Amino acid sequence: MDRTVEGYLGALRQALAGQDPALVQDAVYDAEEHLRTALAEAGGAPEAFDAVVEAYGTPEEVAASYRDAESALATTMRKPGKARASTNPVARFLGVLVDPAAWGALFYMLLSLATGITYFTIVVTGVSLSVGLSILIIGIPLALLFLAVVRAVSLVEGRIVEGLLGERMPRRPRTVGIEGSIWERIKGWLSDHRTWTTMLYMAIQLMLGIVYFTVVVTAVAVSAAIAVAPFAQLITGGPVMMFGGVSYLIEPWAFPLFVLAGILGFVLLLWVAKGVGLAHAAYAKALLVGRFEQPTSMQTAGQGGAL
Repeated sequence: MDRTVEGYLGALRQALAGQDPALVQDAVYDAEEHLRTALAEAGGAPEAFDAVVEAYGTPEEVAASYRDAESALATTMRKPGKARASTNPVARFLGVLVDPAAWGALFYMLLSLATGITYFTIVVTGVSLSVGLSILIIGIPLALLFLAVVRAVSLVEGRIVEGLLGERMPRRPRTVGIEGSIWERIKGWLSDHRTWTTMLYMAIQLMLGIVYFTVVVTAVAVSAAIAVAPFAQLITGGPVMMFGGVSYLIEPWAFPLFVLAGILGFVLLLWVAKGVGLAHAAYAKALLVGRFEQPTSMQTAGQGGAL
């Protein structure tokens, strides 16, 4: 291992190879922040590096502690779900009504319209202002602000995805592992492909949000209308269903079937929402976090660490 911060971080990434990319991002950020702060307090002397590493832990020790903590947390979070599992097909089908994952995904689909509008507005406004004002001095701070907002959105969306969809996402910001002038930092941010995949995610979220919101609202409205139709007919005393200009009267014997059909429609919606939640969580992980096994162009050119 090189006796530098970059060498330590490269060794830490290798020690965490095969782990969740979100876990790797958190571990690398914490390590870099601690090491740079400790070295700065020591005056940046090269001989202080060994003492700082000894106090913080070797890459292998740090990686082991993160793996143990993540394993313990995952085990704790899985226990309630396993306790409620059933081998009865009907019970499992209806069990989605009390499945937190299904309700979380359903709420995410509703929320995605608001987040999609917000993210799309940020991307379009940020790109337009950054490009349009790039020839002026004010364009530089605007571009920096836009990049900072993109990084912040990645964290915020990650917390939403983890809270509602149950996918492990980073709790720490993305670090590009570079020091130097502001121009070098900007170059590092721009050469990190996660900056661009996050923008892509923000732009696509509007389209997905419209689809998700429309599906949920339509399904809920149709299911509710079918379930309450018999009761509405009893209250009004006349037919409440009309197709092609013709009114239809629900026979009394069909009342329970309408109620069951409405409930069944909502149960199916929860299953669809759960599936969408799993798919969207994987998609969000791919674009907002990515993989850490492959080095970025910035690091292969100047640092030699694996990212």
